[in-house]
Amino acid sequence: MKTRQIAGVEMSAMGVGAMSFANFYGPTSDENSWAILDAALEAGVTHIDTANVYGMGRSEDAIGAFLRDRPEARDIFHIATKAAITRNADGVRYFDNSLAHLEAELDKSLSRLGTDCVDLFYVHRRESTRPIEEVTESLAALVAKGKTRAFGFSEIAPSSLRRAAAVHPVAAVQSEYSLSTRAPELGLVQECARLGTALVAFSPVGRSLLTDHPIEASRVPDLEWLCENPRFLSPDYEANIAATDRFRALAADMGEPAAALAIAWTLAQGDHVIPIPGTRSVSHFRECVRGAEIDLSADDLARIEAVLPLGWAHGDRYSVGQWVGPERFC
Repeated sequence: MKTRQIAGVEMSAMGVGAMSFANFYGPTSDENSWAILDAALEAGVTHIDTANVYGMGRSEDAIGAFLRDRPEARDIFHIATKAAITRNADGVRYFDNSLAHLEAELDKSLSRLGTDCVDLFYVHRRESTRPIEEVTESLAALVAKGKTRAFGFSEIAPSSLRRAAAVHPVAAVQSEYSLSTRAPELGLVQECARLGTALVAFSPVGRSLLTDHPIEASRVPDLEWLCENPRFLSPDYEANIAATDRFRALAADMGEPAAALAIAWTLAQGDHVIPIPGTRSVSHFRECVRGAEIDLSADDLARIEAVLPLGWAHGDRYSVGQWVGPERFC
């Protein structure tokens, strides 16, 4: 497995996105999640990404149970988790970036994971009324307390990253980035490279659109998040399937799984880019691992660009409600 770095720590060039450990794309089990982690160890995939809100702790619980059974794996895995998304007494979602909230939630995450320190701790969503400089100082305090080794932000704008980095080095920024979501190329990819910040790319296979087996339309109404996502609603869904059929045909012509080609493309966008595909399937996970083994030539990249040119995707990447929290910058 090729390696890349976050905050000077070497790890696998791709990681495991553990949102799928919490029924996000369909029912799963701890045993199924553990099989993914076993496959990761076998493949040399060492970065694991989770969050306190994935299944309200379920993803972290699954990882923690695996580590209790395989304690030697804690020294192998580079573990990232996130906090800041919460709800009030009426169940209304809001974001809290205060040190008190972040530390309390991190303490709960550490308990679920069964470790006294995570390797990377993200602010999951920015609280717009709290200066990011203050939040950065809070995160630095958590590093000083030994509860996390490094910190980052999820879904922030390049301008926010610059402000935070002026206070303290930011280890990573997590953002959706793939052949179907290329907005990070309008400043975030470049700013992360300039600052030495890793760009951790979630949904690198386009929530299944860039695989050989996209989620079927009949399943979408039963998936809480996708059922309101514009790219999975008619007529955009059908248009996106037709567009990505060309990508699947190209991958087949190149003798590779479509997911592998999508991962390889993401890795080719910069040495600081680390994709974290999520899956409930060991076989699909291995297809993604294959992507980390492929070295794409300039001709390969041109062929991919020809079938999926910049801006090909139909529909916004988020619904109006899903856009609450992520920072728009283009």
